[in-house]
Amino acid sequence: MILADLRKEIEKRRTFAIISHPDAGKTTLTEKFLLYGGAINLAGSVKGKATARHAVSDWMEIEKERGISVTSSVLQFHYGGYCINILDTPGHQDFSEDTYRTLMAADSAVMVIDGSKGVEAQTRKLFKVCVMRHIPIFTFINKMDRDANDTFDLLDEIEKELGIATCPVNWPIGSGKNFKGVYDRNKKEVMLYSDTQKGTKEGEETVIPVEDASLSDTVGQENYEKLLEEIELLDGASAMFDQELVSKGELSPVFFGSALTNFGVETFLKHFLEMTFSPLPRRSDQGDKDPFDEDFSAFVFKIQANMNKNHRDRIAFMRICSGKFTAGMEVTHVQGGNKKMKLSQPQQMMAQERKIVEEAYAGDIIGVFDPGIFSIGDTILTAAKPFQFEGIPTFAPEHFARVRQVDTMKRKQFVKGIMQIAQEGAIQIFQEYGMGMEEIIVGVVGVLQFDVLKYRLANEYNVEIRLENMPHEHIRWIVGNGVEMDRLTGTSDMKKIQDLKGNPLLIFVNEWSVGMTLDRNPGLTLEEFGRN
Repeated sequence: MILADLRKEIEKRRTFAIISHPDAGKTTLTEKFLLYGGAINLAGSVKGKATARHAVSDWMEIEKERGISVTSSVLQFHYGGYCINILDTPGHQDFSEDTYRTLMAADSAVMVIDGSKGVEAQTRKLFKVCVMRHIPIFTFINKMDRDANDTFDLLDEIEKELGIATCPVNWPIGSGKNFKGVYDRNKKEVMLYSDTQKGTKEGEETVIPVEDASLSDTVGQENYEKLLEEIELLDGASAMFDQELVSKGELSPVFFGSALTNFGVETFLKHFLEMTFSPLPRRSDQGDKDPFDEDFSAFVFKIQANMNKNHRDRIAFMRICSGKFTAGMEVTHVQGGNKKMKLSQPQQMMAQERKIVEEAYAGDIIGVFDPGIFSIGDTILTAAKPFQFEGIPTFAPEHFARVRQVDTMKRKQFVKGIMQIAQEGAIQIFQEYGMGMEEIIVGVVGVLQFDVLKYRLANEYNVEIRLENMPHEHIRWIVGNGVEMDRLTGTSDMKKIQDLKGNPLLIFVNEWSVGMTLDRNPGLTLEEFGRN
């Protein structure tokens, strides 16, 4: 392929993750993007009886039952000459680990905030990960068709809580029943809000210049005067738009709208595409890898088992970091001992709709069939000289339980099921130190994951389990190889465990026991994060 064509294809790509606190409207916003991209004709919202269709991105049974997203899904659509990859992440804190990993595969993030609640706990956590990676953050303040907090207060809160400057690109006129539309600061026009059959159809846009005398009749004199006052305040007080600061992740452009009724979504999408870049270089152990490099390279950021009930399958999701992927090409799996292989059944997702991919480019996400050889963080490439992309951090579980199967005859299914779910990274499995798979300990970030584990083992592997909660809440990875576990002396609440690779770990009930153990064992180093 001619380099110029390769460059052109890669430059079209935009890959972003959508993050938010549960219920801020993230999945609904994703649906609306797809509506504009012509991928779906009728958008479904997660809740609400009037439009009772499940959102395209929620495909697992448990998600439909509870109305929450528990796994990240990857969606691709075309709009305005761009090829857009959206990584929709679970908002629920119990599944935040999946989100952290997904953020490793995105080039920018869209943060959805509920206009009546402002910045919530989960948003803060996710935001920290974005800041850690310096990725550009765009803010969409949603649910303006409901009563929202004062707009200036919302912006203040984002700045204070998240420590990032904000720059409103548009400005709301009223909220709730009084929501009239938004003012575009750049074009100096007002976009009027119209009903869109609960957001299932694209709305008609009426645009009026702010100087137009008829505007005060349309939005009401009081709203009009307030708007002019706020525009003046804004121009004097808010940060100027600065593309460089946005790209560094130090300034967040802010947009207002209502995803449910579809208002303000397209404007946001257009601006977003103008303000973001095509895929950026990625760090590896041999320096940054240029996306426009001819050699194909990718890393695995997510593994999902049993996406299709009829076929026992596991999909490894890869983010392409450079070059072009073509079906049938031979690649090297670096962590698999530089083994040569072909990626089988490469596919892209429109949620549960899959299509086989003939080609894909840097920035795209592809899913490939995994016979059980891939792990999260693995590098796949075609370059003659192998390298590895930087590892993805493993987050420390905060809840632990012993797992016992009810029917001991189903040992094989049980081990297979629990191993496969663990490889997806939703749970982490440990064993008692020096014991085999007899005693399995499961660690999770949020307790809801225990329910998902139970549900999936019963439904996908036909295995019933009992969970016995353990009091331990703190886990530490032991750094260095020279530690003799048998000689390690700790506190009475300390437990020695190991992961599946045989790495030794310690779990504790109390935080202070960690310090005590360090005091009693000179030369011992403990870490809170593991690396894949």
